[in-house]
Amino acid sequence: MFEKLEIFQMASGMARHAASRQSLVAQNIAQADTPGYKARDLQSFADTYKTQSGGMKIRATRAGHLMDTTAHSTTSRIIAGDGSESPNGNNVSLEGEMMRSAEISGDHKRALAIYQSSMRMLRSSMGRR
Repeated sequence: MFEKLEIFQMASGMARHAASRQSLVAQNIAQADTPGYKARDLQSFADTYKTQSGGMKIRATRAGHLMDTTAHSTTSRIIAGDGSESPNGNNVSLEGEMMRSAEISGDHKRALAIYQSSMRMLRSSMGRR
């Protein structure tokens, strides 16, 4: 029942997005010496959320009602490397990936904080602690 509240869906989406980005960072680091490999990343969660929620214009009361029923996929894109491209065509910067990993960790912690705060408010409104 409460999992359908938009704040919980958003927090869950933020956490999943952070996990997907962290996975791409790990792939980028693993491919750091692969000739021709281009670092990949996802678009920001805000852009993804706006796209998937339709800008929050109309709310559907049930699945498929007034909304596009096609699934939105999260696709990665090639990013410009933080450093210059190496002679073998690889643009992965280990320092840049480490910085991105720390940023993603903060995004995941923010998603968990939103979820925990929402749970506290919900429990408080129900008279529970």
